[in-house]
Amino acid sequence: MHAPSKTPHSFEFSVSVIVIGGGGCGLAAALAASDGGAEVLVLERDPKLWGTTSMSTGLIPAAGTPEQDAAGIEDDPQRFAADIVRKTKGETDEAIVLRLAEQSADTVSWLRDSHHVNLSLLTDFLYPGHSAKRMYGMPNRSGAELMAAMEEAVNAAGVSVLTDATVTRLVSKGDRITGVVYTRPDGSEEAVGCEAVILACCGFAGNAEMVARFMPELENATFHGHPGNKGDAVRWAEELGVALEDMHAYQGHGGLAAGRGIPILWPLIMEGGYQVNRDGKRFADESAGYSEHAVKVIAQPEHVAWAIFDQQRYDLMMKFDDFQQAVSAGAIKSANTLEALAEGSGLDVAALLATNAEVDALRAREGVDAWSRDFTGTTPLNAPFYAAKVTGALFHTQGGIVVDRDARALKSDGTPMPNLYAGGGAARGISGPGADGYMAGNGLLTATTFGKLAGRHAASTLQDKAREIEAS
Repeated sequence: MHAPSKTPHSFEFSVSVIVIGGGGCGLAAALAASDGGAEVLVLERDPKLWGTTSMSTGLIPAAGTPEQDAAGIEDDPQRFAADIVRKTKGETDEAIVLRLAEQSADTVSWLRDSHHVNLSLLTDFLYPGHSAKRMYGMPNRSGAELMAAMEEAVNAAGVSVLTDATVTRLVSKGDRITGVVYTRPDGSEEAVGCEAVILACCGFAGNAEMVARFMPELENATFHGHPGNKGDAVRWAEELGVALEDMHAYQGHGGLAAGRGIPILWPLIMEGGYQVNRDGKRFADESAGYSEHAVKVIAQPEHVAWAIFDQQRYDLMMKFDDFQQAVSAGAIKSANTLEALAEGSGLDVAALLATNAEVDALRAREGVDAWSRDFTGTTPLNAPFYAAKVTGALFHTQGGIVVDRDARALKSDGTPMPNLYAGGGAARGISGPGADGYMAGNGLLTATTFGKLAGRHAASTLQDKAREIEAS
């Protein structure tokens, strides 16, 4: 990967705004900039638009929405922001958190009402850390479904998209980015000029060298993310003197189906399922959060665990496309008794029976277990029983370029770059410095909302500049 070039460059053509990356953040940025009248070009390294968003459940949190009000759900941006700050133990930028929370309802309504992205409020369950039901998703709870809808919106808006275009360098004059250089599959190199650049090119979870540098405890984690997470934005930021923060932060997952690469999602846990290790014993509070749970699973013998649940939880999970894929892939074992489930899964029978009895005792009375998990209000498991063998995974990184309230990239001295923006995996997230601050939806909140803010600010700035030129 070449460093940003500060030498003059001859451009084949120029556009107003270049968006690097065609995932959820990039398409949100492109739509917002296009809405503002800017000529936009999206450059995507892959043959198609998918990105990290396509590998997620596609859930975007939003607070203080009309749909929440109609469902009798009490929520507002301040409450949402407080949940995030609490999950990070206060180790995040509270002003940015509040800004995103305040913008969240607009992001969902804008995508749905202006661009026909079929988002609706989910009222089935709470995710760890959220004090209100505020998740919006597509009908099948699928990130691929969300990406398909956003791609349709981009096409309808007339935004130019170039796939198989890997950006290799940014061209700059002083602090201002004047264009980019990208390569095509045949090795040819092309250059395009611009007035603004929005970095929406993922994080660095797919770069083993950077992972070892910033988060060495994930050496044994399975990487389950978009292969474009190569750390391009990190490299360019370091060359340009742009600030980076929370580089140790990431979204892990303690429930990736072992050998299948399909996530067993956390509603199963939040509704009373639990995990055991090879010895049939629980080893942590699974409900604290699926991100921080990844390293706890990795610490178990052979780096694996088994999710234990029943028909009630199975039926709930069948609402998710990911779980349907796990069933089709044979990742879920079933049996009419816990003894048979243990034997079929290679678990210690007596230990699993004892573990289940301990959990049922906790369900029946108020109190918490040795790891402070509270099972009160959940129902005992009933036949048929199910198990899924899982491992700990690294999904995506949460550290990155420090941005302001309009997603402008900030230099090390805290001043904004004149025309460089960042969002999604390229930007510093709101999960604090580690894994335990991640809350479900943090990734897509920062992707879609930072993308929207970046696109709007870039387009508005260009309009202001055009008016000044006309006035002169």
